[in-house]
Amino acid sequence: MRADIKVEGIVQGVGFRPFCYRTATKFDLKGSVKNMGDAGVRIVLEGEEASIKKFLKVLKEDNPPTSRVEKVETDWSEETSGLQEFEILESDTEKSGRPSVVPPDTGLCKECYQEMMDPKDRRYHYPFITCVNCGPRFTIIEDLPYDRERTSMKEFPLCDYCQNEYQNPADRRYHAEPNCCPNQGPKMQLYKTYGSKISSSNPIEKAAEYLDAGKIVVVKGIGGMHVAAKTTDDIVLKELRKKFDRPEQPLAIMSRDIETTREFAKVDSKEEEILTSNRRPITLLEKRDESILSDLIAPGLDSLGVMLPYSGIHYLLFHHGKEPAYIMTSANLPGLPMVIENSEAISKLSEKVDYFLLHNRKIVSRCDDSVLRITGDTPTFLRRSRGYVPTPIETDSEKEISILALGPELDNTISISKGGRIFPSQYIGDVENVETLNFLKTTSQKFLDLFGIDEPDIIVSDLHPNFSTTELASDMAKEAGLEPKQIQHHKAHVYSLMAEHDLEELVCITADGAGYGEDGTVWGGEVIMVSPEGSERYGGLKKYPLPGGDLATKFPARALAGILWEENEAERIEHILKTYCKNWLREGESEVIIRQLQKNLNTPMASSTGRVLDSVSCVLGICGERTYEGEPAMKLESAAKSGRPEKADITVEIME
Repeated sequence: MRADIKVEGIVQGVGFRPFCYRTATKFDLKGSVKNMGDAGVRIVLEGEEASIKKFLKVLKEDNPPTSRVEKVETDWSEETSGLQEFEILESDTEKSGRPSVVPPDTGLCKECYQEMMDPKDRRYHYPFITCVNCGPRFTIIEDLPYDRERTSMKEFPLCDYCQNEYQNPADRRYHAEPNCCPNQGPKMQLYKTYGSKISSSNPIEKAAEYLDAGKIVVVKGIGGMHVAAKTTDDIVLKELRKKFDRPEQPLAIMSRDIETTREFAKVDSKEEEILTSNRRPITLLEKRDESILSDLIAPGLDSLGVMLPYSGIHYLLFHHGKEPAYIMTSANLPGLPMVIENSEAISKLSEKVDYFLLHNRKIVSRCDDSVLRITGDTPTFLRRSRGYVPTPIETDSEKEISILALGPELDNTISISKGGRIFPSQYIGDVENVETLNFLKTTSQKFLDLFGIDEPDIIVSDLHPNFSTTELASDMAKEAGLEPKQIQHHKAHVYSLMAEHDLEELVCITADGAGYGEDGTVWGGEVIMVSPEGSERYGGLKKYPLPGGDLATKFPARALAGILWEENEAERIEHILKTYCKNWLREGESEVIIRQLQKNLNTPMASSTGRVLDSVSCVLGICGERTYEGEPAMKLESAAKSGRPEKADITVEIME
């Protein structure tokens, strides 16, 4: 009997072909397996029908831990060609079906960690140790199918030892494309500012020594670079915040291990599960009242963003270092993408840091750390990036139409949809500047190439007429001979929820910061209904003026004045501003705000929930200036958690 099998899912770069080899050998089946150009796998089997069915059962139920089998198509035939062995064939650039899945980067597995810490192992303290079950994937892939020559590892030829592992079906590194060792693999190098090399037999140990001494060090990891520093020294943190112009923004930290994490944060079973998973995201954890960590890590907040080591570099930093945790915040200048090139890091960051711990492997696709929090028992993404991208969101749609969605202006990601799969990109950032906009352009093209789309059928952008993404969508559509499509910001949120939860219709309350509304005003607190017939906004928060426009998003006292304007006298509003918001207003500014409202000068109308929360934060004396996205509301939430809940006597009128 013969079976021609096509497999879709996360099946390249995860040890799937070696798994097929071992399984076929176990059941005495002949044939072959090969990677296809769309990230799928094709398997040919010849043998007893019962044995082939056993193979298929194992393939679906007991595949490699980092793989994900989503679809298996089998064509049976009684005609065989007399195959004599089972072999792994060279990859084929032919595309066998709909786009499959490029594997995400994953954290170092237990086996590799144990080998790295074993003095008798030839990879002892080698930070780039990896196997088919762990390590970089998405961030080193240049093209498909996934083979070493189409990754940034092509610069590092396999030595004889690694080649033997690569060719041995019984080895954990059989066809592991990032496989390497100290002989010919990537190497670490420590630099002073402006690029002068520091001679050291152990650059990571030296960097840990500098960190413990209070120095600020740029650390190049798997998909990007971090700015690292001590977490127990206020002086160091003040210096870091000043140099990087991050006066209040919470800084992510990397903890030594889960036991250490419990010393400064509360960790429940679900949070531990997420923290210790092979995806290793930053997870928001509640602070403990007593902690050895500095309060300057996340000032005014009741939570910490914590992740555990996920690469050999990080594990070895902690092995040689003394701190319970290190600051590990993205290495970028304000508003710009995270740095990934060694020369760029040295040229742009030398005035802000003391040392650079870098390596010579190219990062093909930058990928910031993912950020999650547990809401109830459900993990909720605040940023979906490393460890999860480009794993798709599955839908029931079978349409082969391809869509490129370019996202909004702030906190941007792009997405591609084809054949029922939605592929969100890694975090891109705020595309108000040309560097981040260029990152968005290259990411869009990278995703189109990876998933075999020459030109999308539809290109979608936000409704806002002045967003750079709107202009880019228009240019790309024009070049492709298409009509650009636009969607209102909050309706896009609703459709996203519907796709995620497989719903055909939904009434949704969108509580957001700001989005350009279909009536030309700023939306942000809307009741929207979507059904197969279309979408409609049924209502929302009462609209109010924003004196100063965008200034009101930075200084909540302005939004507060606008919210109070219709129901209060000007003198009362001015009194409230001067009494409760004086710390965040310049001399005479309250009078200017009142005049703007009286004369309707630069006072666009809004219904933003975010501005309401900001105003409450300001009038309560919690936060009156936004120095990072969501700051006033986040600090309000933290303050509210420490309060005493009371039932409010509010009558709600229900209108038919």
